[in-house]
Amino acid sequence: MTRILITGTSSGFGRLATITLARQGHHVIATMRDRSKAQSLIDECRAEGFDIEVRQFDVCDPESVSEALADADAIDAIVNNAGFEVQGAIEMVDDQLMQRQLDTNVLGPLRTVRAVLPAWRARRSGAIINVSSVVGIAAMPWGGAYAASKWALEGMSESLHFETSGTGIRIHLIEPGRFSATGFHGNIVRPVAWEGSADQARALTLRKALTALDTQDPQLVADAIARAAVDPATPFRTIVGQDGELIAAAKKAMSFEDFDAAMRATLHWYD
Repeated sequence: MTRILITGTSSGFGRLATITLARQGHHVIATMRDRSKAQSLIDECRAEGFDIEVRQFDVCDPESVSEALADADAIDAIVNNAGFEVQGAIEMVDDQLMQRQLDTNVLGPLRTVRAVLPAWRARRSGAIINVSSVVGIAAMPWGGAYAASKWALEGMSESLHFETSGTGIRIHLIEPGRFSATGFHGNIVRPVAWEGSADQARALTLRKALTALDTQDPQLVADAIARAAVDPATPFRTIVGQDGELIAAAKKAMSFEDFDAAMRATLHWYD
């Protein structure tokens, strides 16, 4: 039985991945900042005939990370899923808001990595799955803070892959496209100046164009996470979603200027 710890399991991809892996017979350690939110997840799992372990875990609190991962040598894989998005024009994002974005989405995974690597190096096994995003490949307008966090996570993961080569430790990136049926968009944080701004009006026209992608099933992401956690044959990068595959292929195949034009034409978004 594989023991897998997942951060950010109260909703979205983390919750779905918890259920998916538990159904497969693995021992899942579901973690979240507010443990009081765990009951519905526990009840859903028990209704299907399996149990999960729940731990309080705040990725922004070094002490919480240390406590939750004190038994690192007994954990086979960690899924760094906890995160949120700051949405707004770059010029509106102040230092405090950017620090909050990076603290959760970049330093959070870094803290979990530091907590497990010494024990995993000693035993020569382990898997780290970092949940990134297609915006880690191609940034979206009014999502620069979030994209910056995911580009940082991508770079950190690539370095970690090379640094852990030969140790038996696997590193994987999961890069979802747009999956609105997760509750993720309900947790978006915006600068005070955003409401009623010209940037907000422009962004709304783009968001409307993107609604055509809202039918993608988030279970696809949970399945990709589950595979990476247990299957050594999983590639370093896994893009999930037709939109993600399209964006990644286009970005790789053409100049930035041609990519810009192609994306605008695809979305019928011009300003």
